[in-house]
Amino acid sequence: MKDFRNLAELEPSKLEELLDLARRLEKHPEPRALEGKVLALLFLSPSLRTMTSFQSAMLRLGGGSFIASPELGIHPLETRPGVVMDGNTVEHVREAIPVISSYGDALGIRAFAPRKSIEDDVTDKDFEALASLSAVPVINMESAIHHPCQSLADWKTMDDLAIPRNGGKFVLSWANHPKALPLAVPAATVEMAAMRGMETIVLRPEGFELPGAVMDRARRAAAASGGSVRETTDRAEALEGAHAIYAKSWSSTRHYGDAEGDRELRQGLRGWRVDDAWFETTSSDCRFMHCLPVRRNVVVTDSVLDGPRSIVLKQARNRLYGQMAVVHAIMKGSV
Repeated sequence: MKDFRNLAELEPSKLEELLDLARRLEKHPEPRALEGKVLALLFLSPSLRTMTSFQSAMLRLGGGSFIASPELGIHPLETRPGVVMDGNTVEHVREAIPVISSYGDALGIRAFAPRKSIEDDVTDKDFEALASLSAVPVINMESAIHHPCQSLADWKTMDDLAIPRNGGKFVLSWANHPKALPLAVPAATVEMAAMRGMETIVLRPEGFELPGAVMDRARRAAAASGGSVRETTDRAEALEGAHAIYAKSWSSTRHYGDAEGDRELRQGLRGWRVDDAWFETTSSDCRFMHCLPVRRNVVVTDSVLDGPRSIVLKQARNRLYGQMAVVHAIMKGSV
């Protein structure tokens, strides 16, 4: 495996190999597998699980890592092409990324969406421009429209708990949040569930439809796997018989980049908070999922988050094993 930019870029057989590798490394970490290897980590956006899980993954496999981030003391970085740099930024990514990548055997990049142009963000224009500057393999640690590390962990988590692939019902639900959030996790999640062959439903209020290009990708994945994908505003119908409810907030696509329009649209949507009543008609073993961080009693109630249905901590733990598999596959060519 050369790069890890989008889960859907992997052939099904290679994805299964990567999942098998994650399971094997969970039980047998191979503490000298990446001895002498270095992972460079560029964070242009904040992180908790992604940053710490990649550092831990490299340590557990015998390698090392370093972090470069404007939040941790490096120069403010300029990303815009053709800009006159007479402001606060003192270094351009066109120099910074080739230098940073030259110090490692692979480069992880985390850069959230600018959320100015939905067309640019859906095509991951900015991330691809950053990745093109690297001289070593690139790992997408979350971009405008993809989060393959989270999706790999979520897939493994559902497998670990025997949540059905084909025949399983997966509901990705928009949830209340005081801020307009990026599309990366919902876009990656709907495609991941479709790739598993699940009946995949995007439950959301009017105005929060996922972009057509995202839904088209998910439908193609479903067609290949034997699953299905659709959107609805009907909560009762969506939740009936569900095996997993994955809550996540995202920006309004009708008011993309328009903070005031988005804020007005989400007024009155506080009822889009997952509570125990959401599970009244689901399957008896329906699980609650979220990528974290999560705002308690805004996105989901304490009773659900702390209850037996919640698997959010297992998802977070599987970030480590997924990351171990990714760096092992890239640096040792094991997938």
